[in-house]
Amino acid sequence: MAKQTLDQKLAILSDAAKYDASCASSGSTKRDSRDGKGLGSNEGSGICHAYAPDGRCISLLKILMTNFCIYDCSYCINRVSSNVDRARFSVDEVVKLTIEFYRRNYIEGLFLSSGVIRSPDATMSDMVQIARKLRHEENFRGYIHLKTIPDASPELIEEAGRLADRLSINVELPTDTAVQQYAPEKKPEQIRRAMANVRMVKDASKEKSFSGKRPPRFAPAGQSTQMIIGADGSNDATVLGQSTRLYSSYKLKRVYYSAFSPIPDSSAKLPLIRPPLQREHRLYQADWLLRFYDFQLDEITSVTRDGNLDLEVDPKLAWALVHREHFPLDVNRASREMLLRVPGFGVKTVTRILAARRHRSLRYEDLTRMGASMKKARAFVTAGGWSPGGLTDSADLRARFAPPPEQLTLF
Repeated sequence: MAKQTLDQKLAILSDAAKYDASCASSGSTKRDSRDGKGLGSNEGSGICHAYAPDGRCISLLKILMTNFCIYDCSYCINRVSSNVDRARFSVDEVVKLTIEFYRRNYIEGLFLSSGVIRSPDATMSDMVQIARKLRHEENFRGYIHLKTIPDASPELIEEAGRLADRLSINVELPTDTAVQQYAPEKKPEQIRRAMANVRMVKDASKEKSFSGKRPPRFAPAGQSTQMIIGADGSNDATVLGQSTRLYSSYKLKRVYYSAFSPIPDSSAKLPLIRPPLQREHRLYQADWLLRFYDFQLDEITSVTRDGNLDLEVDPKLAWALVHREHFPLDVNRASREMLLRVPGFGVKTVTRILAARRHRSLRYEDLTRMGASMKKARAFVTAGGWSPGGLTDSADLRARFAPPPEQLTLF
């Protein structure tokens, strides 16, 4: 094979990384190079400022170290049996690219993943070496996210956590059965064991020693994971049930959902078409309701008979339409728990409502000024000078929110 230039490698390995959705960079510790002692800065609230139309972060240098892989996961474009162009960066090439891209103001950090070459430990060792060189030789203080390999030794993953801001370990698919069917070389129990170890080390890093000193920081932005949606037959109730367990068991910062994308020469077991991207979007919305709006899993997934989310309306609105007996709510009297269930009301809006109504009665126009989306909320609330009347129970209420029918074509 002809020797590849750095540009050719970058074209192949940046394109190969596009299937990984878990590249957000929120929640890290603040580091600053304005003291003249390093390179790059990282704000505590995260460094991502630009997002692609589908919501993925684009301000990190997002690449694979290599797309060679010894595994043969059916759903992966980089599986060992796949007929794709292959490339591999050396450790020094990744370091050079990161520094040069940062100096040109193209990026603010690095998201590094890799296929598994030679062995999990050998691959993880190279990734750790990249992070070590960036931190200690280049004094790079920007954001680093490492996609770790669960089969690698705990010592390597622990060192990765001391160098990186965030670690992520993919659970791959929503169920153990699906992983065994489509990625038989990967072991769900080993993936969970690695995630549990990251959680324990992170918890230990927060505890002071008897002398009052804290241990070295460890993955200050936490850990995340990713699930591929639509490759197997799991419904949304199964997907969100898995997410709920992952959040509670391993204190994850985020679970990312990535719609399965059909690949060339794939297994006959896989679907021929990708699931609608709207499904991925609805899962993120439902995930948010579970984490920040006090919804329970069965409340969200019982709205439809098949356990899948309604693709036409968002999960909160779908719940409200099915449970109209709770509405309309008086915004001047309703509890925080119920206000959070009003379509069009976010957490900040509810907080503002609770603070403002201590001093005066709220009117419809006050809710608009507080940031409420009254186009959705108006059918579900009462306020000073506003009552929805029969709108809440009207037969065509859903049709007001659902997208209009679309004429399909044959071509």
